[in-house]
Amino acid sequence: MMVPMREEPTRTTTPPTEPADPAATAATGPTAAAGTTRTAAPRTWAVRLVTLGIVLAALNLRPAITSLGALLEEVRDGLGMSGSVAGLLTSVPPLCFAVFGVMAPRLARRFGPSAVVCAGMAAIAAGLLVRPYAGNTAGFLAASALALAGIAVSNVLMPVIVKRWFPDRVGSMTGLYSMALALGTSLAAAVTVPVTDALGGNWQSGLASWALLAVAAVVPWLPLIRERGAAPGAPQPASEASAPAATGSAAQAPALRITRSRTAWALGVFFGLQATAAYITMGWMAQIYRDAGVSAGTAGLLLAVIMVMGVPLAFVIPRVATRLPHQGPVVLVLGACGLAGYAGLYLAPVGGAWAWALLLGVSNCAFPLALTMVGMRARSGAGVAQLSAFAQSVGYLISIPGPLLVGVLYQGTGGWGAPIALMVALMIPQMAVGWLAGRDRTVEEEAAAR
Repeated sequence: MMVPMREEPTRTTTPPTEPADPAATAATGPTAAAGTTRTAAPRTWAVRLVTLGIVLAALNLRPAITSLGALLEEVRDGLGMSGSVAGLLTSVPPLCFAVFGVMAPRLARRFGPSAVVCAGMAAIAAGLLVRPYAGNTAGFLAASALALAGIAVSNVLMPVIVKRWFPDRVGSMTGLYSMALALGTSLAAAVTVPVTDALGGNWQSGLASWALLAVAAVVPWLPLIRERGAAPGAPQPASEASAPAATGSAAQAPALRITRSRTAWALGVFFGLQATAAYITMGWMAQIYRDAGVSAGTAGLLLAVIMVMGVPLAFVIPRVATRLPHQGPVVLVLGACGLAGYAGLYLAPVGGAWAWALLLGVSNCAFPLALTMVGMRARSGAGVAQLSAFAQSVGYLISIPGPLLVGVLYQGTGGWGAPIALMVALMIPQMAVGWLAGRDRTVEEEAAAR
């Protein structure tokens, strides 16, 4: 049973290898009770600030990608890109997520998760501001990589921060930031073209405008950049209080042999296949509709519909998933919606455009499901950090060829039949490995047993 999203007075017992629970009341005796009066206000303030920071950070985790998808044709013309190079451009996000995401746990141990997320938001702002004015494809890719590096480390650390600050509300908080992520994704897809038109039709200004949202996301993390384990102002056990601030107890936990876990591999492959579908959708779906005869503005709205479906469902699906002993049935439902959407997109791309967008939007909610399973398949905060980095790095490596291959198939065949067939073919193994990843077990158990 998930606990409603509110402050709770319930005491939480913190294992010795875990960071102190920042959201729990630590009063266990007269002395602690007296200390509660001194620490309750800053702790409540910090938790609320973290919640705001999570929401604003999540809003920035996809606009760098979907804003580009809405203006891909204009960017291609402006920079003189071929279809294959444009396919490479749509493959840059998963490549950066794989390369930079694996660094996130180490950076978090050294500087603290909040400091790393704060730096990530600053990198997103800088990259989005610079890339439209780079002047050539190489500069555009380099600036995009800077923004995507910030997204990558934040992607990995979001489940870690949720597990640390809200250990009894993993499903609810995962749903909250998944909703914010979906909202940012759909908002960028829907309004990038109108904003560009309002700015005189200049695609550079339209893309650069999203840097403002990233700047806003930096602010709530600034007071938290020194946070290492427990919430600022929260009382700590004597054993932890005597430890150096830069070394949380989670950092002392022995590293899991994560590669020995079949569940970790299944989750990594599931993450990769759903990411492949998502980045093909974000990078190419608007173009598919435009080539079918839909206007640029309507194509952007259709892409926004696909993404906006994640706003309500990203809150519902994690809460449902945490109540089920096996998440496999949810995986199958989402996969079936994807297969139906691709079939409709091939047979009647214009006539049923809105219906296919709705179905594909439901299918894209495999992402919040994958994030929820990351939090459920590990017992400890350290385990979640390792599993999150492993699953996302493996997953994004797997997803790199997909958007590029779609660009090659599109240019080679002159149509969208072969790319859509590829999307259908990838959905089948996604459903299979998702079923395996949804089994009720933890990576700690599997790593210890092998």
